[in-house]
Amino acid sequence: MLNKYPLWKNLVILVALVIGFIYALPNLFPDDYAIQITGARSSTEVNAGVLDRAVNVLESQGIEVKSSTLQDRDALIRLTSSDDQLRARPLVQAALGNEYLVALNMAASTPDWLRSLGAGPMKLGLDLRGGVHFLLEVDMETAVSQRLEAMAGQIKRELREARIRYRGGDLENDRKIVLTFRDEASRAEAFDLIRAQYNEFLLDEQTEGDEYLLELTLSEAEVQSIQDYALEQNLTTIRNRVNELGVAEPLVQQQGDDRIIVELPGVQDTAQAKRVLGATANLEFRMEARPDAPASETEEFSFRDELQRTARLEQDVIATGNNVANAQQAFDENGQPQVNITMDSVGGDLMNRATRNAIGRRMAVLFIEYRTETETRMVDGEPKEFEERVVEKGIISLATVQSALGSSFRITGLDSIPEAAELALLLRAGALAAPMYFVQERTIGPSLGQKNIDAGMMSVLLGFGLVMLYMLAYYRRFGMIANVSLSLNLMLLIACMSILSATLTLPGIAGIVLTVGMAVDANVLIFERIKEELKAGAPPQTAINSGYSRAFVSIFDANITTLLVAVILFAMGSGPVKGFAITLCIGILTSMFCGLMVSRSIVNLVYGGRRVEKLSIGGKLANV
Repeated sequence: MLNKYPLWKNLVILVALVIGFIYALPNLFPDDYAIQITGARSSTEVNAGVLDRAVNVLESQGIEVKSSTLQDRDALIRLTSSDDQLRARPLVQAALGNEYLVALNMAASTPDWLRSLGAGPMKLGLDLRGGVHFLLEVDMETAVSQRLEAMAGQIKRELREARIRYRGGDLENDRKIVLTFRDEASRAEAFDLIRAQYNEFLLDEQTEGDEYLLELTLSEAEVQSIQDYALEQNLTTIRNRVNELGVAEPLVQQQGDDRIIVELPGVQDTAQAKRVLGATANLEFRMEARPDAPASETEEFSFRDELQRTARLEQDVIATGNNVANAQQAFDENGQPQVNITMDSVGGDLMNRATRNAIGRRMAVLFIEYRTETETRMVDGEPKEFEERVVEKGIISLATVQSALGSSFRITGLDSIPEAAELALLLRAGALAAPMYFVQERTIGPSLGQKNIDAGMMSVLLGFGLVMLYMLAYYRRFGMIANVSLSLNLMLLIACMSILSATLTLPGIAGIVLTVGMAVDANVLIFERIKEELKAGAPPQTAINSGYSRAFVSIFDANITTLLVAVILFAMGSGPVKGFAITLCIGILTSMFCGLMVSRSIVNLVYGGRRVEKLSIGGKLANV
């Protein structure tokens, strides 16, 4: 029978439309403006008392609080407007102090029953929703000095293995190591050994009284190489950490010789983003100092616990977090958190060489963290933020070496599961080659994003409305069918974007407008073909069937060629180009589905299976 779909095909179309409606629905629930309170360290927990203090501060300043909730280890306070949000952050930060981080956030308001189905709104890009913009500065001087310290430790180990006696080995500055020998012969042996293996140093022999000195100075080329590596490694590490955060379409790029720009659109946890990106968490593996070791060759550190214990460690570093190939959170036999570490080949070799002759001694895992602390103080009645750079070093494990270690071992003694998870994340993502500090932190405001959203939505609605008016005026009843198909097409497009977690950007809105035009084009081709069949004298049912079947090839060819171009744009482009391409790709597929199947299904329901005396399509009346 002409123009009659079987039941199964109608059911497939209906199911697709119902699913599309459910997953497009969350976009009708806008996010709430909010501030998020979280601990400055992963071991710090936000409790009800902290939340009450924050709410009381806001209410005392006349800021309306919609709701406040505790979420696992942090708290979320929902507010009524962006102005209240921007006012609230410094006030709460000043009241809570440096122990907590207060960050701007956009809290989802999707109903629980939709979230239980996995439905959520589309992700919006930085140009629409806003987000955070970080400017980080790489500490190049520390990068050079850290590298010099590591090389000094290697050189001293090799001198001991070669049984060359020396004294000192101190860093005179961030580019020079000075070794002291008791006789000229020992210095000559050391000179030959170092020159053969370390061509990055300029060697200079000096004599002071009865002491024979050997000065090792890093060449300018080596300094530049270390700095270039530090910037490149930090870029790679930051990208890896951003990927661990799961941010859609982030921007991580170099600025100048020592700075990195990071832009995170629509992040849900800006406090975690700052903590993870800014934490220069690294590890150093050192042996515990012997009781008779000279004080000049040892350092004393506290443990990262509440027992106020200390231990003296050797200055020589066995290996660092830079040698970690993989790290995973796990639990020991007592259910306590630990981190299982796998070293790379270099790190495994260094660990084996250091521990094979140290069985029975204790080896420490030293946790080093460089971070920027922000203190909010009231100045002239207004909250002002002051930043201070802080370096913290603490022992997280001091265990007896039972046998020679290799590439795999574990770290225990961590305070909490979140601390173990964060340490594993940072080591897995890669250690930073040098500390980084936040030079600038800027929130891309909701006001700019809202203006872009309003302008973009206005363009979509205006274009959509004009197209619908034209179709209705020119094609009458068939134009009404086309308009229903267009509306369902837009719904399916939004649903697909939400399901795929695709990010909508301003160019993406342009892709939606183009999709609407292409969807109309498919209907126009079909309807004009029907008019031609009617003009040739075909009965209405035959004209409808011929219009859809004969226009299929033209519609398919036109859309496939455009789809191929969109796929190439998505694969080769980046940023705005990719945002345009993704909406265009999805829009072409939904347009073909709605234009060829949904529209046909509606026409079949209206005209199929019955006697049709005339068709009203573009002013053409056809009698049977």
